[in-house]
Parts: sequence; C-alpha cells; structure tokens
Amino acid sequence: MKDEIIREIYGVLKDRRDNPVDSYTSKLMQDDAKLAEDKILEKIGEEASEFIIASKNDDNIVHEAADLIFHTLVLLVYKGVEIDELFDEFKRRRK
Repeated sequence: MKDEIIREIYGVLKDRRDNPVDSYTSKLMQDDAKLAEDKILEKIGEEASEFIIASKNDDNIVHEAADLIFHTLVLLVYKGVEIDELFDEFKRRRK
C-alpha cells in the first residue's frame, strides 16, 4: 500500500539518527540537542510557510506538503516518538 512509504521514510530517519551518515537528516539530528531541535523547528516553520504560500497560489502544493510532512517526521524521530503513536492518535480521533 502507498501508506507504507511513511513507515519506510520513518525507518530511514531513525537509522540516520542512530547511525549517522553524511546526509542532511543525519546532520540535522546530530547537532547539540538544543541547537538540533531549534534547527528542525525552524525548518518546519519555513516549510509551513511555503506550504501556505503554495496553497494560496495553487502551485506546488503537493511538493510543499511533502516537505512539511517530511520535516515533521524528522522532529518526531528526533524526539523519540514512534510512528505508531501518531497512527494511534489518528485512529483515536476517528472514533
């Protein structure tokens, strides 16, 4: 199923956190704790703004949504939140 890609990306992000390589996401999560979190939050803010602008302009909305979701996943991984916690919360809200 297409939704498995989220789990796959999440797994890659966890691996990059736990086994750093020369990659954007590894570097983002390996900085000093406060600095790393601030950088990730700053990136989420930037991506949220770009998503809003894309929506207003009816341009690149899917691309910008993917960027925002990706960086949100980076933060969840960084904070140690398991992907199933997110899915369980969505399921809880559905009831």
